[in-house]
Amino acid sequence: VQLQAYGGGLVQAGASLRLSCAASIRTFSSHSMAWFRQAPGKDREFVAGVGRSRGEPLYVDSVKGRFTISRDNAKNTVYLQMNSLKPEESADYYCAATPITSVIWQIPTRRADYRYWGQGTLVTVSS
Repeated sequence: VQLQAYGGGLVQAGASLRLSCAASIRTFSSHSMAWFRQAPGKDREFVAGVGRSRGEPLYVDSVKGRFTISRDNAKNTVYLQMNSLKPEESADYYCAATPITSVIWQIPTRRADYRYWGQGTLVTVSS
């Protein structure tokens, strides 16, 4: 399994970016997908997650209303649309995947709950 994240870059505060993560997972639609971020010297934190296509996504409070996670099962890709970016959101952004193992699925938010990880894509927001 490989997860390839891309789309990071340098933007000014208030700008938008869209991150993409292409997954080489045969049963992509049966995996819960998420984005985490890690700033220098800080722990990796959950940003957003999505379970099955029809399920409600989950966001950390600080990004609600500005970030949108979505998935395209036909393309084995998950996206993170980030609007109104803030300098404190500069970080390496990682995509993660883990199999959905129950009918009633709660999107995991802990790093340890994800089996597969991509490399980070760096987002730098200047003030």
